[in-house]
Formats: sequence, C-alpha cells, structure tokens
Amino acid sequence: MSDSASVTSSGDTPKRPADDRRRRGFVARIVLFVRQVVAELKKVVRPTRQELFTYIGVVVVFVLVVMAFVGVLDLGFGRLVLWMFG
Repeated sequence: MSDSASVTSSGDTPKRPADDRRRRGFVARIVLFVRQVVAELKKVVRPTRQELFTYIGVVVVFVLVVMAFVGVLDLGFGRLVLWMFG
C-alpha cells in the first residue's frame, strides 16, 4: 500500500485509525455504534409471507425429527439400562 493512501487530505501527517479511536469520547463512540447499527439494519431484506411460512415449516419439521431421534435414543438407552441393572 502506498504512503499516499494513508496521508490525510492536507498531506501533513499519516492518519492512524488507532489514534482516532483514542481521541473519540465515550458518547461519540456510542453514537458511532448506533449509526453503524442503523446502517446495517437498513441493509436487511425481510422475507415475504410465503418465504416466512416455508422457513417456519422447515424449522418445525427439523425440530420434530430431532425430537423423535432423541426420544428413540432415550427409550433405547433406558431399556438397555433396565436390562443390565434390572
């Protein structure tokens, strides 16, 4: 990276991001954070109603499959323990 890219617009001294972070006050950093959060939230694309119902269906089916799998394992291990220890 060239030195000209890190020089401020006046050309006096190189700009250092760490110095900027130290010079900002606590409130200024919070305001910057909130601005960045708002900017990121504006980029969010909300799903359509059809996509939302599809996603909900996929999650419900997945949870039911995992519940059945864990239930079968629990039943199997329970019977195994009862058979072993009687």
